[in-house]
Amino acid sequence: MPGMPVAFISTTELIIILVILLLLFGGAKLPKLARSLGQAQREFRKSTDETTADSGGENSEESEKKAERSEKKKESTFS
Repeated sequence: MPGMPVAFISTTELIIILVILLLLFGGAKLPKLARSLGQAQREFRKSTDETTADSGGENSEESEKKAERSEKKKESTFS
């Protein structure tokens, strides 16, 4: 389909992936896995924001505030 993003995942495919993850890792380890993936994503965003700030993009204070807001959102989701 032209115009569709390459990384588009339908709801059915997402459910299948989640079921496979549940079978592989078990229900107890999934929250820990999700938390670690969130932390890795935050660190990646922080490093890319710092790189952008160093190259003349948005300042580092704004990127830190964005990272803190997203961290608070994710923490409240996993609580």
